[in-house]
Amino acid sequence: MNSPMQDPTVGEVIDRLSACDRNAKLRLAINPFFPMAHFIADIVATTDEAGRRVVFIAEGAQGEQLGHLPPDVAVQLTWQEPVDAPPRRRRGASRPRDDH
Repeated sequence: MNSPMQDPTVGEVIDRLSACDRNAKLRLAINPFFPMAHFIADIVATTDEAGRRVVFIAEGAQGEQLGHLPPDVAVQLTWQEPVDAPPRRRRGASRPRDDH
């Protein structure tokens, strides 16, 4: 088992992943329904139920969050649909009511 990682750099992650099978599926152990950015705590290589090699990137046991996942990342991961700002329409000026 690999030791936990604390706020790794891309180079450190690449070094760890280079020890894994390059044909293995890469999975992130996190819930896409609550898209938050998390610190990576560990990378674990295993075999799934079908005998395929799988690599998991896991958050820490304490669920250490960095904050909300940037919307463009969630869209690229297909966790949510692209959202455009609603169109703005011009509002009419307020006028005093004439109740005569």
